[in-house]
Amino acid sequence: MTIKVALAGAGAFGIKHLDGIKNIPDVEVVSLISRDLAKTQEVADKYGIKHVTTDLADSLAIKEVDAVILCTPTQMHASQTIACLEAGKHVQVEIPLCDVLADGEKVVALQKQTGLVAMCGHTRRFNPSHQYVHKKITAGEFNIQQMDVQTYFFRRTNMNALGQPRSWTDHLLWHHAAHTVDLFAYQAGSPIVKANAIQGPIHKDLGIAMDMSIQLQAANGAICTLSLSFNNDGPLGTFFRYIGDTATYIARYDDLVNGKEEKIDVSKVDVSMNGIELQDREFFAAIKEGREPNASVAQVLPCYQVLHNLEQQLNAG
Repeated sequence: MTIKVALAGAGAFGIKHLDGIKNIPDVEVVSLISRDLAKTQEVADKYGIKHVTTDLADSLAIKEVDAVILCTPTQMHASQTIACLEAGKHVQVEIPLCDVLADGEKVVALQKQTGLVAMCGHTRRFNPSHQYVHKKITAGEFNIQQMDVQTYFFRRTNMNALGQPRSWTDHLLWHHAAHTVDLFAYQAGSPIVKANAIQGPIHKDLGIAMDMSIQLQAANGAICTLSLSFNNDGPLGTFFRYIGDTATYIARYDDLVNGKEEKIDVSKVDVSMNGIELQDREFFAAIKEGREPNASVAQVLPCYQVLHNLEQQLNAG
């Protein structure tokens, strides 16, 4: 059986998904949705996608569409996920699931009701570098004492990963912190029971904090320190230091080294080194096997409960 997919959002991340899907057998993207029709058509032509529209509802009305991948602005994630589930389509929504907790809770309730596969793009669960550490933990060979994480960008204007203007504003807490909050609980194998946050000044034009510091503690005692910035002028990206009882690991994108900067080969951890492709493979496998995927909306909801609590703390000053 070939899974027929509609993909919404033909920007930087949508293209990463299209590139990943090319390597996955029995999956075909049949519809592409994005707000600029000419640009969308250009991407569709490049990837051989027949149907193009600016309205998600048009794609949801196509009977042969089995599943939808949403790579749209954060503010649309929850409502569009609900629209997909109501249309009877399996759905994978890019991170974050929501930027208001109540919306995320509605998604999880609807998924339970429909029994469809609904997954959120928490890519760090799938990156081979983090999978390597996860396998050590599940084998009982490594336990986290502390995770020390830096998420750094230089983004003082509203640009996307391709350096193109964005129609929406990115957010350190609801988007970038979501990756680490979820990964910490997942790797610790223990729920987060304490969370604190402080933030720097609010940017006069963008209306968001450009710097943030978050502390987390899991029920098993492990701690996490997360520093985030849109003000940092290089190096850019997210860098993870796992400090454990038997080793130290440092993950930089797809590279993993030990505390002595000795490279660890993670090329055999999974069938690809591309985290987005691995995430998509899990989504399609869950559909075919009729099971809950890793990073299902239900599994990641606790992350958004933590973000909600942190937001309340920050708003209270």
